[in-house]
Amino acid sequence: MRKGTALVVGATGITGGNLASYLVASGWTVYGLSRRATEQSGVIPVAADLLDKLATEQALAGLPITHVFYCTWIRRDNEKANVEANSAMMRHLFEALDSDNLEHASLVTGTKQYLGSFEAYGSGRLETPFRESEPRVPGDNFYYALEDVLFEAAERHGFNWNVHRPHTVIGYARGNAMNMGTTIAVYASICKATGQPFVFPGSQTQWNALTDMTDALVLARQMEWAATTPGAANQAFNTVNGDVFRWRRMWREIGEYFGLEVADCPETPQPLEEQMVGAEATWREIVAKHDLVEPDVDKLASWWHTDADLGRDQECINDTTKSRDFGFDHFRETRGAFFDLFDRLRAEKIIP
Repeated sequence: MRKGTALVVGATGITGGNLASYLVASGWTVYGLSRRATEQSGVIPVAADLLDKLATEQALAGLPITHVFYCTWIRRDNEKANVEANSAMMRHLFEALDSDNLEHASLVTGTKQYLGSFEAYGSGRLETPFRESEPRVPGDNFYYALEDVLFEAAERHGFNWNVHRPHTVIGYARGNAMNMGTTIAVYASICKATGQPFVFPGSQTQWNALTDMTDALVLARQMEWAATTPGAANQAFNTVNGDVFRWRRMWREIGEYFGLEVADCPETPQPLEEQMVGAEATWREIVAKHDLVEPDVDKLASWWHTDADLGRDQECINDTTKSRDFGFDHFRETRGAFFDLFDRLRAEKIIP
């Protein structure tokens, strides 16, 4: 397998951070682009705000990038603004890169490809399992805008592309709050410290239906595989662990990991945003008691993001037949992915 010079865009995020580390270990030269340059072993930091066209050009000038891995996005107040901001970021990136060197670009989106944007959530056809051939859901969706910018740039400059569609990524990422695994770990730790019940915050549908998730290293492996396998070029691939589960079992198993009693799912959702009102002070007390490293709970947990995932009223399962048919068959047990993350969070003194 030929190793190139990679630019990981969004190198501090849960997807980009794990991908950058994986590519370094796999023998790539890796540049990590983020708004603020951060140290990561083996990764060459590049700082730029992609919304700033000139700053992006200056930061990327002369870099011999052969492979782009685009793992970032920015949230705005509505989907029309999401489309404008995110498509501008990607356009600025491709305009700044030396197209003579560029061989391949990978884009990470997700299951909102099938569910619709936050504003139109659940408006798609919603027959599971979701397949890559599903038509786009009507209405604005910044995932579609990013795809269109990617396709246009690939045609103009003659490089190959892949789109990867994970479902709720689990993995370690310091300073990245949109991380369900860390959010659940913080919530469980607060429940343990205060004696409050470990209540599932989401819908009865999510409690009882089958679902799947994506380990960050499964996604990293698939991205490297697709970018270096000629027969896999110019394809979109769903990216999930390969197993399915029901939250009614997984939630109890997570509760057992933390030594918590788990009640049945309430009839109506109990969002974490409501349950965790005032959690800032409680978390600071926990941090002081256990000598933890991050006293600001908002830098660890994103209640709204986990509420959105667990509050859905439709089953979400992604078909990975296409990926297997093309030759990628890596598997990861989701329960193990959660527990490995929790073990690391404890080892890094992020949770007790």
